[in-house]
Amino acid sequence: MRETIFLLALAGATSGVSLRIVEPMLPRLADDFSTTISSAATAITAFALAYMVGQLVYGPLGDRFGKLRVVTLSMFGAALGSVGCAFAQDLGSLTVLRFITALFASSPVSLGMAYIGDQVPIAERQPVIAHFVAGTIIGQMLGPLIGGASTDLLGWRGTFLLVGIVFAAVSSVLFLRTVSQWAGSGTDGSGGNPYTAHIRLLTISRVQYVSAASFTNTFFFFGAYSFLGPFLLLKFELNLTLIGALLAGVGLGSLFYTLVVNRLLHMIGQRGLVAWGGTICCACYAFTVWTPVWELAIPSVIGIGFGFYMLQNTLQAKASEMAPHERAAGVSTYVAFWSLGQATGVGTMGLAVWLVGYTIPIIAFGLGYFALGLWLKSYLQRLS
Repeated sequence: MRETIFLLALAGATSGVSLRIVEPMLPRLADDFSTTISSAATAITAFALAYMVGQLVYGPLGDRFGKLRVVTLSMFGAALGSVGCAFAQDLGSLTVLRFITALFASSPVSLGMAYIGDQVPIAERQPVIAHFVAGTIIGQMLGPLIGGASTDLLGWRGTFLLVGIVFAAVSSVLFLRTVSQWAGSGTDGSGGNPYTAHIRLLTISRVQYVSAASFTNTFFFFGAYSFLGPFLLLKFELNLTLIGALLAGVGLGSLFYTLVVNRLLHMIGQRGLVAWGGTICCACYAFTVWTPVWELAIPSVIGIGFGFYMLQNTLQAKASEMAPHERAAGVSTYVAFWSLGQATGVGTMGLAVWLVGYTIPIIAFGLGYFALGLWLKSYLQRLS
């Protein structure tokens, strides 16, 4: 089981790299396709949208045909999509191929969490999920670094080809090491249409609470986080490389949490995690906005990541148990609301920044995150 969870985490890390690999190659894409950087960024938007759509598909498929089978085959599909990107002839075809790649690459996180839910008792599950999702966090941290370095060495076409080869390798290893577990691995016991699973699940009160909390979590967090970079650029006139390194501190904070999650659970429990997570995150957002020197933003941004994952990981554990009869569909519903909250929060923050500037909206979203932590502390039992 440990090897299987590690391989699923490796698949999640590869998907995380693919998610973040395009940002540093945007100037090269804009030059090669004779367009603007904003237009080239449609390749990023397409990937994000398809990633959300994919969650609604893979949950029911995982319940019906087996989670390991679906992840293995989808990784091979992502390999083909990424290799196809290497041969794109224009921005439109690249955008379509990135959309297709994301549809296949979006399976490991939700199905991996569902697999852990099937195999690990609820009392031991939260730390295991935290360590598993660390793979995706590492992938998203390494994505921009790999994308930039590889594009300089191999070009953007070579970079997509390299990622495709990695996807294929991960798929091959998953097949060799898990194919013996495929037989009889489907767990859908609902007897209903798997493609209406999300509608059925949303009639269950605890699914409604977890999904709403998931949406609110990413609405407030990513709404503020996505505009920290432009805010720091405007306030301190830092270069983009330094801003990227600063924002990577969120990933470092999340990884640090995975090292101490067991100790924190024993010390303060899940209710303490969500309350302190909201508090730390809010305080660090405020400190980052008001700090007079950019160097002090380094520990503050790390604290943002640590606080976020205290709350986020608790919701992940709840999501893994909110629909045990259709676990993969349940987790994919959670991830879909997570993605929708992120997209909505960023759009809302963009409008707020346009109207009143950066400081007030970032503080307001931080306070919203603080309020979410307090609400979860009081009503956590409704998510169980």
